[in-house]
Amino acid sequence: MRPEDRTAEAMAEPAQLPAPAPPPVWTTPSFPFPSFHNPMTVRIGWLAASVATLLNMVLPYGFIIWLVAAGFFSVYLFSRRTGQSLTVRVGARMGWITGILSYVIVTVLFTLNMFALTRTSGGIAGFYREQVAKMPVRDASVDQALELLNTTSGQVMLVATFLVFMFAIVTVLCMAGGALGAKVLEKD
Repeated sequence: MRPEDRTAEAMAEPAQLPAPAPPPVWTTPSFPFPSFHNPMTVRIGWLAASVATLLNMVLPYGFIIWLVAAGFFSVYLFSRRTGQSLTVRVGARMGWITGILSYVIVTVLFTLNMFALTRTSGGIAGFYREQVAKMPVRDASVDQALELLNTTSGQVMLVATFLVFMFAIVTVLCMAGGALGAKVLEKD
């Protein structure tokens, strides 16, 4: 075949173009089940936990109300933002996530407080000794507890006990608020 025949033949055949790509399919974003893997859940939980911690610092005697309200508020914000109506179980899970985040904030603040107490004269034991001296009634068991705080093991026991009880209290109250929020806000 001659070179001019090839060019004439190539010109006669239409060029094969690749098939066009299908148009993009636009979907609405799905908001999955509340979990630590869902960024929206974590943001809402941090917001509710931060507000509850701030209120606990300003008005400490209402801590039960603030923690239950944090769980309720997180469910409310999640439902409003996603448009999903949460079941009581899922609401309790959202409250639990808020409780865990609240506990993290409380633990950091408690650790900073304990560190500051160890830097004062008398340390942790001296601080509690001053607090007990202000009490009108003293018991022999209180003096034994104060002596226990003079030891490292006594201080570790105090901190560990506080952290365990705070974890239980904070998470349970936030879970209760989340379950209550889901129940109140559920759509019939």
